[in-house]
Amino acid sequence: MAINKLPLTLETLWLRILGKGETQRQAIRELLSLPQNNRLRQNIQELITSWRITVINQTNLTADDQEVIMNLSQAYLEWREATLQVGQKEGRRQVVENLLRVRFGSLNEELEQIIEPLLQLSPQEYSRLLLELSRDELLARFGGG
Repeated sequence: MAINKLPLTLETLWLRILGKGETQRQAIRELLSLPQNNRLRQNIQELITSWRITVINQTNLTADDQEVIMNLSQAYLEWREATLQVGQKEGRRQVVENLLRVRFGSLNEELEQIIEPLLQLSPQEYSRLLLELSRDELLARFGGG
């Protein structure tokens, strides 16, 4: 069976992404319509990223190669943005954890519970509060005690 004749289902999504032209574009649109936290979407976007990089690094790009790059670009850009956001959030979390450790010696269960609420604030705001408020004030304000 030809790729462009496959049914439009999640089970055939990856194969249809490997297709050409409108079949590939449609499959990419379907992929991007899946929720950001969908595991299939995340896995396929990681593979697309590798594929796109491989194609871009070829020396003599054909018209088909250029079309693949164009078709994969939106999925790649969304994956890149999501990856950067995860990295930034992890970095912010490290800052909060480090400030709590420096101020209070260690992270216990109570202090760990206030990390997520603190991360909802801007970096300037949570930094100021972590430096100014006592342990008890932080726990009272952010629900840890």
